[in-house]
Amino acid sequence: MPKNTDEYTIGVEEEYQVIDPKTRGLAARAERVLERVRQALGDEEVAPELRASQIEVMSPVCRSLAEVRAELVRLRGAITQAAEEEGVRIAAASTHPFSHWREQPLAPEERYQKLLESYQRLLRQQLAFGFHVHVGLEDRGTALEVMNRLRPWLAPLLALSANSPFWLGEDTGYASYRTQVWGRLPTAGPPATFSSLAEHDALVRALVETGSVLDTASVYWDVRLPEKLKTVEVRVSDACSRVDEAVMLAGLSRALVRSCRERGERGESYPSVRPELMRAAHWRASRHGLDGELVDPEAARAVPAQQVIEKMLAFARPALEEAGDWEEVAALARETLERGNGASRQRRAYERAGRLEDVVDMLVEETAPGGRVRQGRE
Repeated sequence: MPKNTDEYTIGVEEEYQVIDPKTRGLAARAERVLERVRQALGDEEVAPELRASQIEVMSPVCRSLAEVRAELVRLRGAITQAAEEEGVRIAAASTHPFSHWREQPLAPEERYQKLLESYQRLLRQQLAFGFHVHVGLEDRGTALEVMNRLRPWLAPLLALSANSPFWLGEDTGYASYRTQVWGRLPTAGPPATFSSLAEHDALVRALVETGSVLDTASVYWDVRLPEKLKTVEVRVSDACSRVDEAVMLAGLSRALVRSCRERGERGESYPSVRPELMRAAHWRASRHGLDGELVDPEAARAVPAQQVIEKMLAFARPALEEAGDWEEVAALARETLERGNGASRQRRAYERAGRLEDVVDMLVEETAPGGRVRQGRE
């Protein structure tokens, strides 16, 4: 059982696109939607993001996957309703199929202006939407050990979630092009391992003091230890258009954190993977998603995606079973392997008529609460 009843909680952050229903392009109307939705949700569950066409929601702390599902449905429902009242729509995916970053103004918050001053064109090009899972863990030293051990499982999570194949009106050839856009920032990507919490904290301090990042919140590793929260934050995934996929990733993230923690307590070894191979594993997951081979960092070779996903499920199974999540999460992961991830669905939607507008329509439909749940979809 967990060492503390407050541990292994789940919090989910989703970033949504605001869509013009006529053009299907991004609409810089997030501020108006936020004003309306705050009447229903308040300030703690919704926030502006980098772009004026972007909205972030933050779930309350959840203790079960059933709670995660219910909260995401509730939040999506509130955002969708507020958007429709403002004459726009909401979609969840990590890139927009054709809207150009040059045409998307930044949100007016001072923080984003400071980021622009620091990163310049790299920041202007960040038209990307993320999905983050916070897993509660009280002790930061233990959380750091988990972060070290979690690194080999980040790329499979990315492959399952990949949902950004199109960029500026073209198929990029990548399943997750967000990973390539986001990865240009100086601290984006998988972190290296740390020998101690002191080493970790000293590096974060040095990044801030050298002006390499604006503050600790701008350390954008694919898994990190937030300064103000007692969590492990898994940030590697693309935004999920379907609630099912968000629930799957939340369940896997929690189970992986717990599995890594418990194996560490038993003194079990874990693969010491060089950062170059780790980056290669993330590149392959970004490039192919589930449609090619992924890197098995422990074996240092490329293997079929299904084999890597099944290995991750086996690693996480005891924790999933302990939480009562095994059947749901395993079924969703295997269904994703069989039917394809979001990138595959976007491409199929485009192939039907060669219209990227149809891709946007599909994303809007899937994002809406109750849109294409597991039963009877496709």
